[in-house]
Amino acid sequence: MSMRVFEGFKFSKLPTPIHNMDPRAKFVMILAVAVAALLFSDILPLAVIFATVPPMTVLAKSSRRWAASMKGAAMLAAIIFIMNFITGSTLTYAVAMTLRFLTLVSSFSLFFMTTSPDDLGLALERLGMPYSLTFTFTTAVRLVPTIASDAQTVIDTQKSRGLELEKGNPLKRVRNYIPILIPLIVSAIRRSIELAEALESRGFGASEKREPLVVLKLRRTDLAVIAATIALFSLTLYVRFYVPLPVVESQIRMPKILPF
Repeated sequence: MSMRVFEGFKFSKLPTPIHNMDPRAKFVMILAVAVAALLFSDILPLAVIFATVPPMTVLAKSSRRWAASMKGAAMLAAIIFIMNFITGSTLTYAVAMTLRFLTLVSSFSLFFMTTSPDDLGLALERLGMPYSLTFTFTTAVRLVPTIASDAQTVIDTQKSRGLELEKGNPLKRVRNYIPILIPLIVSAIRRSIELAEALESRGFGASEKREPLVVLKLRRTDLAVIAATIALFSLTLYVRFYVPLPVVESQIRMPKILPF
C-alpha cells in the first residue's frame, strides 16, 4: 500500500466551514456515514453513501489530498475485492465490499484532514475521557503522518541503493520489505524514547486537575449539523429496514478455494 494513503490523515489548517466545525459535530457526521456504510451490503446504497464524501472534501478544499489517499488505498481495496471474489462471492458483492472499505477510509480521512489534534483532544476531554488516554490517542494521530513520511524516505533511500520491491513472487516481495521495516522500527523506538523523556522532564501526570486554555462550545451551525445528521441517519435506518431497494446482482463468481 502506498504511503500516500496517510496524506489523508494529516491535518492542515484552512479557513473552510468543515475545518471550523466543532470536532464533536464533525465526528457525529462522519460516524453516521461510516455506520451507514456498515449497514448496507448492496452496490447502490453503498455508492450513494460513498458519493456523500467527495462534495465535503471539495467544501474543505482538500479534494486533492483526499484523492491521493484514495489512490494510496487502491492496493488494499484491490486485495479486498480479490479475496471476496475468489472465495466464492459474486462479482457485485465483491464490488460492494470494496465500496464499503473505500467509504470508511474516505470518511475518516476527511475527519482527520480537517480536525486539529488539539481540538480532537479537547473534544475527548469534554466527553469525559481521562487526559492520559486523550494525550496518547492524539499523539498517535500526530505520529501517523510522521512515521509514514519516514517510511517513504527509507523506501526512496533503499530504492536508490538498488532494492527492488516489486519484483519476484509474493513471498520474495514480503522479504524485500525487511530492509524497510528494520530502520523504520528503530526510528519509531528512538522517537518514542525521546517523547517519553520529554514528558518526564516536564512532569507529565503530576497534576490530576487540568484547566484547558481553550474551551470548545457548540455553535448554532454545529447543532444544526448534528440535528440534520441525526435526521438523515434515522431516514437511512428506516430505508434499511423497511424500504425494499433494487438489488444489482451478478451470477459471475469464482468457485470457493478456501474452506470458510
